[in-house]
Amino acid sequence: MGLRGIGAKPVKKTSDEPKFKIVVRGRTRADRVISFIESLPVTSGILAGKRFRLGAWQKKIIKAIYRTGRNGRRVVRQALITLPRKQGKTTLTAALALCHLCGPERESRGEIYSAANDRTQAAIIFREMKAMVLATDLKDRVIIRDFAKSLECVETGSIYTALSADVQTKHGFSASFWAYDELAQAPSRKLYDVLNTSGGGRQEPLGVVISTQSPDPHSIMAELVDDGERILAGAHSDPTFLPVIYSAPMDADPWSEETWRACNPAIESGFRSLDEMRAAAAQAQRIPARESVFRLLYLNQPVEVDSRFIALQDWQSCGGEIDVESLRGRPCWAGLDLSSTQDLTALVLYFPDDGGAVLPFFWVPRDRLAEREHTDRVPYATWHKEGLIEAPQGRAIDKLSIIRRLAVLASMYEIHAVAYDRWRLEDLKKLLADEGVDVPITGWGQGFKDMAPAVDLLETAILNRELKHPNNPILTWNVANAVIEMDPAGGRKISKNRSREKVDGLVSLVMAMGLHGREPKARALEFSGPLVLTA
Repeated sequence: MGLRGIGAKPVKKTSDEPKFKIVVRGRTRADRVISFIESLPVTSGILAGKRFRLGAWQKKIIKAIYRTGRNGRRVVRQALITLPRKQGKTTLTAALALCHLCGPERESRGEIYSAANDRTQAAIIFREMKAMVLATDLKDRVIIRDFAKSLECVETGSIYTALSADVQTKHGFSASFWAYDELAQAPSRKLYDVLNTSGGGRQEPLGVVISTQSPDPHSIMAELVDDGERILAGAHSDPTFLPVIYSAPMDADPWSEETWRACNPAIESGFRSLDEMRAAAAQAQRIPARESVFRLLYLNQPVEVDSRFIALQDWQSCGGEIDVESLRGRPCWAGLDLSSTQDLTALVLYFPDDGGAVLPFFWVPRDRLAEREHTDRVPYATWHKEGLIEAPQGRAIDKLSIIRRLAVLASMYEIHAVAYDRWRLEDLKKLLADEGVDVPITGWGQGFKDMAPAVDLLETAILNRELKHPNNPILTWNVANAVIEMDPAGGRKISKNRSREKVDGLVSLVMAMGLHGREPKARALEFSGPLVLTA
């Protein structure tokens, strides 16, 4: 018989027994936690469908966390686990949360929380827990509420909820267990402080932070690591706080596999791909901007990610004369970064089948040329005289002049689609319709989801010399200005807020290449002989 709660997803009972049955054995609390976790399945990746097998290093951590004193109670109240990415932290966090929800660490009306920095990240651990529940006999004991990103244990009335740092209401908690994923990326310490002080009404509250390190010395993550380092060095003692720090020393050789193995314990257990790490290291040695990313994410060193996107010499090596006439009628993809009123507007065409040729176009309001030249300290007036920038009359950008230019370009080239900020998409479509311009427009997000793969495409094309630009000084200026932002997964995007000056042309090029990258690739069919059709 299935279980149903208010807003709950009903679970259908089938005649087949679940493949995975939960088994809890062991003399100590730690042994029982390990037994419970190893009853759970791996639900994704190359090991999907197999039982979870903890590495020796993971068992050591669990035994340290669930160590009990003479009174039989757990000593540790908070654990800090900081290690490089791809060590299985999401799966381990989900397993620990289930252990406190409906496993050997469950308690009556417990409150279990996983915290992350945004809703998307918060949902990851919930989905992992949900998949584990549905693959085991826990599905008859746990109610799943997809909309609320929550689970409820029927036996104890305990509730699990996924939280994100951008949710405003977080007070009133009485957490029995909480885990904070990637605390280093937290926009503030508010959610951490609320969770860390929410267990006052519990006998044995437990909080676990699992994160890479933070380059910001004033962050709460850096504060915890510093305290943990002092404990490990014997400077002071706090039995309630367990620091687990896997990080390469700053003076270690970052390209040595010995260094990698020392701070990536999942390599030995086969969970962490050594081949992928070798490839990332080789790329980091070639690209200045990737070294700091490699040090932070692969070695867990608290370094500031190098904000440079691409070395200027690499960009300049892709420059050259472009035969515009030869591109007539050729297929291309476009990116349009249309300013709201006064700023630089950019449209870039990308011709992937013609050596990766790039044609950029720029606009600034005529009455703003001198002002922008003073503000941005670049020769807008000279660029205008040289025909590199269009300056329609007025103090605000003339969107109709840009639409008409787009119409002219569409008559010259085979524009497959134009990528444009999806939040202003309908306004642009109306302008096009009013002018009778028939050009396909595709909404393009400005966040990591859409931008990160496109940034990778552009970087790869530049490094492989698969891009050719006309040495346009405005576009080159945009490239020199570019500063990148990185999300916890290592995805990157061009940051308009952090970049020194304008980056509109580069953003347009990224969108154009990303749009083309989404095109399905045609598959060539090979025939060993003539094709014969028979009735």
